[in-house]
Parts: sequence; C-alpha cells; structure tokens
Amino acid sequence: MHDPLTLSQTVPLILGGRTVAEYVWRPHLPNTLSPRPFLHPVRTLTGTTVTEAMPPDHRHHLGAGLAVPDAGGANFWGGRTYVRDQGSTLLPNHGTQRHHRWETRTDTDLTHELHWIGPDQTTLLHEHRRITARPLDHHAWALDFRYTLRNLTAAPLDFSSPGAKGRTGAGYGGFFWRAPLGNGDTTILGPDRNGIAHLHGSTVPWLALRNSGPAPWTLILINPETEREPWFVRGDDYLGAGPALAWTKPLTAAPGNGPTRRIITVIADGDLSPQAIKALVEAAAASPAPREA
Repeated sequence: MHDPLTLSQTVPLILGGRTVAEYVWRPHLPNTLSPRPFLHPVRTLTGTTVTEAMPPDHRHHLGAGLAVPDAGGANFWGGRTYVRDQGSTLLPNHGTQRHHRWETRTDTDLTHELHWIGPDQTTLLHEHRRITARPLDHHAWALDFRYTLRNLTAAPLDFSSPGAKGRTGAGYGGFFWRAPLGNGDTTILGPDRNGIAHLHGSTVPWLALRNSGPAPWTLILINPETEREPWFVRGDDYLGAGPALAWTKPLTAAPGNGPTRRIITVIADGDLSPQAIKALVEAAAASPAPREA
C-alpha cells in the first residue's frame, strides 16, 4: 500500500550537520486523520528514531505535535470522537490545521503560522507556532515547542476532550508525543514518583520515557509553566504522553483570545539514570527561550 506521507512536504531541523527531526508542514493525509503539521521522524544524535506516525493501532497518531480532539466542535485529533452516553463514534467532524505562512525557517528554528479549519471550511483558530532545536551535550538535544491559539470566531470557543465529557482519565489533547514501544523495557518516571498509575493525571514538572532496547533512548518532557496541566500518559498498549488542555472540563477561549503554551522535550541517547535525567532537566530549563523573530 502506498504511504501517503511520501507525498507530504517536509523541512528538516539540523544540529551539527545531523538531521535530528523532520517537520511535516504540509501533510498529505486522509481527512479522517485530521491532517496537521507534525514532527516525524525525530531522532537522537546517533540517529535512533523516537517518534511513530500512523501506527497500526492508532493511525491518527502523528509523531510529535499539537492535536485537540474537540475545538469548537471540530476534531483536530483524528479518528473517532467520544460522544457522551454513546462512546467512541466516527463522525464527519474532522478539521485541518492548514499552513498560512512562514515567519522563520532555518536549520534550528521554525516559526509557523497556521489556520485551524473546521469541517464546514470555517476558520476557527489562528495559531502561531515556534519550534526550536538546540544541543545540550554530546548525547542530548532539546526541542522547544511553543504555540499560541487565537479564537477567530465571534463567539466563545471550547477546547474539550473525552475526559471533559465523562470518560474518566481521557483528558488528552494539546501537545502530544507518540513514541515507539520498541524492543526492551520501557519505564516512565517523574521527579518524585514512578509509573503510569502515579504520573497519569499528575502535574509534576517533567516526566521521562526510557527505553532499554539495543539502541536505548530517553525522552524527557518538561512543562516549564508555573501553573501546570495534568499529564496524559500511556505505556501499555502504546507509548505516548503530553500535557492536557482540557482534563475534566473544557477550556474556553473568548473571541480574539486563546491558550499560550510551551513544552520542552529532551531527546537523549541511552537509558539514562534518574540523576542524569535531572541534570538534563536543569540544563534544558536553564536555557532561555529563543527570542521572537
């Protein structure tokens, strides 16, 4: 079967002459996947891939990027929609995050403006997105992902989730990283607790995904905000994580307004110790956010 991603347009992020990520900025995807820009493959400095896109279990999971299951009634996550008292249902409500213009496009810095288009072709949101890559040490680099969403409609717009509609613990939506389970053991830990049971729904400042396979790697997702959102974490049937915009209740944006968020992900070679992870968290947090272009 032909892979639709081969027809997509991409731009690389490059550190020290090595391509560490591909940003798929104009995806060629079926409508049911809620087409949107995303990062895949993202690689460690030695070339190990740490994202998955369109895996068989969830075809709408697209590497690392911004996905919301319900924004103004439109599905920008892909796949089925959770309907209260009805469950998961395939609806014709898929939206598209469409390229508007580039502000910056260099080897290490992408500033991208997008329009979020609903299924009726109404423009619901404007997004200003900044993606920056920077080295941390000889085995790790940091991906700094910042975005601002602005409601372009004349009425308040809700960002919602299955968790906000009655499906307990399913508050996913926002920045989301789909990682490969791979070979070897995968462990998930935070600064003061370990395991999905203790991290899912928590508001710890960071969490780490470690894989001990033949080409071991560690991902550290850092939420540098003072008021942190709950983490959505999966590690059994698939491996993925991200901070939730709407955990148990919708987030409402007035006309002309919307959320601004930042998340830093450290991508490292090796199944790192807790001490090494904490050192990288400190190094990533100490680096200032890139100045606006």
